This record gives sequence, structure tokens and C-alpha cells, in this order.
Amino acid sequence: MRDLEGVFVPVTTPFRGDDVAVEGLQANLRKWNATALAGYVVLGSTGEFPMLSEAERDQVLVAAREAIPRDKAFIAGTGANSTLHSIRQTKRAAEVGADLAIVITPHYFTKGFSQAQAQVRHYLAVAEASPIPVVIYNFPLNTGINLEADTVAKIAQHPNVCGIKDSSGNIPQAAQILDQTPKSFHVLVGAASALLPSLAIGSSGGILALGLVAAREFCDVYRLARGGRWDEAREIAARMMPTDRVVSGRYGIGGLKAALDLQGFYGGPCRPPLGTPDGDAIEDIKEALATAGLL
Repeated sequence: MRDLEGVFVPVTTPFRGDDVAVEGLQANLRKWNATALAGYVVLGSTGEFPMLSEAERDQVLVAAREAIPRDKAFIAGTGANSTLHSIRQTKRAAEVGADLAIVITPHYFTKGFSQAQAQVRHYLAVAEASPIPVVIYNFPLNTGINLEADTVAKIAQHPNVCGIKDSSGNIPQAAQILDQTPKSFHVLVGAASALLPSLAIGSSGGILALGLVAAREFCDVYRLARGGRWDEAREIAARMMPTDRVVSGRYGIGGLKAALDLQGFYGGPCRPPLGTPDGDAIEDIKEALATAGLL
């Protein structure tokens, strides 16, 4: 089973007009490949997966597989609002060559899926049918659903469930998950601000959107913390936090894409109704990057 230790990034999906710009995606991946990133999440939240058709998702997965080297993990977002479609998308990701699947909680029928029994039933069914290991994806801010630690522990008993991306930002909850799951189960946080404190309690690392524009910095934070050099790790992490508040906190995915453009990557627009920053917002993002030493 693929190791899930380190810093991963959830890649953006570039657009050119109404189309997916696959050449932009591949060019970005080739640049990130030069860093110490452990791997990539493709078709995650930062990849605007709800905005893509099934054909476009397939197009993105195929292009990503061509550009991601085998020594870096290729994690495909395959979650849907039904167990059936989650399984189908997971099997397709495996056919394309993804190493792992990351499965967001179904969330349209929040009343029904907020019940732990439904959550366990869904994930166990996906894990049982999946040809590749499954990572749980908990993002209550976007879904309105939170997976409690004892529920995660029940799901983690399945041998094909290898970890969780916990984007709740709740460090005590991450600590409970670590305590209640097997040592082989990987807990990855989904917020840049949570990386350092989570490493202190035994997390495996993080899947960090801000890592798109600060890959080397967050890889350094991880490396230094793992080596016990906490003061140096804290210094770098603290320098990144104002950028986190501005780029992704204030402007969201559009802010990340604008920052990528400023750094020479292919950022481009978001797919409406998500907004794309312009004017004063671009200057705001540029100043935040420059202050953090990211330009």
C-alpha cells in the first residue's frame, strides 16, 4: 500500500474558456514534481470537482496520470452523493492508474447522511468494491457533515481504508481519530494552519491547498518537525499564515489560481459561479505573496 507520509497538494483544475486546459495542468504538475511533495490530490475541492462533467473528470485524471511520476502518490477524488456513483468513479480512477481514491462524504441529503450508521455503510461499501485503497474525506465546512472520531474508527477497521483527510481544522478531533484508529491508518490534515500542531500529536502530514503556492516551504515545515527542529518549523509556518488568510482565506480557490498565475504557473479563471479575483484583489494577493517571500 502507498505510503501517505508528508505534504500533498490538492491541484487546481485549469480552464481555458469553457474547456479544461489539460496542458496547463500537466505543466503545473511538472513544476511541482521538482519539489519534495509526497503526491497530489486530483479532483479534490480545490480542483472544483463539482463543476466538472463526468467526461471532464476523466480527461483530468488521464492527463494527471501522464504527468505524475510513479514515486509521487496520485490520489483521485471519486466521491459522489450516492454509493453507486462513488464506486463507479473509484473503479474508473483505478483503471486510469490512480494509486488511491479520496472519497468526500455524501452531503445533499444531510439529515439522512448525518447518521453514523449511514456513513459507515457508505464507506465500507466503497472500500469493499474499490480496487485501490480509500482515503476518507471529511470537510464539514463545505458539506455540512462531520465524521466523528468513533465513526471514523469503525470505518478504519476495513483493510482497504488507509486514512483520512480531515479538513475540519479541529485538532482535538484529529487527536481522537489518531487514538482510536490503527497505527497503519494515516491522518492527514486539510488546513495549512493545522499542519504543525497535528504533527506534534502524530499525524502523517497534510493535504494543503496553500502548498500549491508554497510547496517547498511546507515540505520544509514537515521535514524540520519530523527532525525535531520545531523552532525552525514554527518560524516558516508562521511566515506562511498571513498568506493563508489572504490568498485562500479571503479569496478562496480564485485566490489560489491568481497566486499561481503570479508565480508563473497556469492559474486561470474559476468556473462560474465561483469568482475570479481582479484589480485590487490581485494587488492584495501579490503583496501577501511578496511579504512571505513567495515571489
